[in-house]
Amino acid sequence: MSNHTVKIPSSEGNVIFSHELAKTPVDAAFLASQEGKIKVSMIALVGCWGCTLSFLDMDERIFSLLEKVTILRSSLTDVKRITERCVVGFVEGGVASEENIETLEHYRENCDILISVGACAVWGGVPSMRNLVSLTECLEEAYIHSPTVVAGVIPIIPNHPDLTKITTKVYPCHEVVKMDYFIPGCPPNGDAIYKVLDDLVNGRPVDLPTSMNRYD
Repeated sequence: MSNHTVKIPSSEGNVIFSHELAKTPVDAAFLASQEGKIKVSMIALVGCWGCTLSFLDMDERIFSLLEKVTILRSSLTDVKRITERCVVGFVEGGVASEENIETLEHYRENCDILISVGACAVWGGVPSMRNLVSLTECLEEAYIHSPTVVAGVIPIIPNHPDLTKITTKVYPCHEVVKMDYFIPGCPPNGDAIYKVLDDLVNGRPVDLPTSMNRYD
């Protein structure tokens, strides 16, 4: 278990929607200065990977985007390090372990624009339901008191040094590092992801209509 400290906003208890979160204005001059294709990377933290499937839901529009972008990393390969600096990074999933923190910080350091994709990245999503109880209670319920515990076997909570340390709570990405844009949904639809990426590669201000948001 980890006691990694993450800054939590003081506005706890207020109702905030994803389109109300602080966003970074698009630097059109910076995007226009990029030579060749814009480099894009994607990574998944803790979640169900449904947002990765939403990327594929852009369908044939992916081909026109590939004329303007190069995808260096995809969540499908689960490679957690970027070998070259990227203009755009997409992050799906919430933050639930020290490995997640290290991966997210690496993407922040190596991406000019970093985007939270989906409910888990934006708000913590389903994994954050464990925040209602202590981490000890959560692990005991999963490994000690679970109805799937094998009869006749002494149940234990995994504690191998090779396992990543779990944070005491699950955090949305913007409570760990600065995120520039947010695409809500569980999962978001392909149209919303396409809209944001198309705006960026063409140097336009990101304008995601709330009508495209699902389950904000």
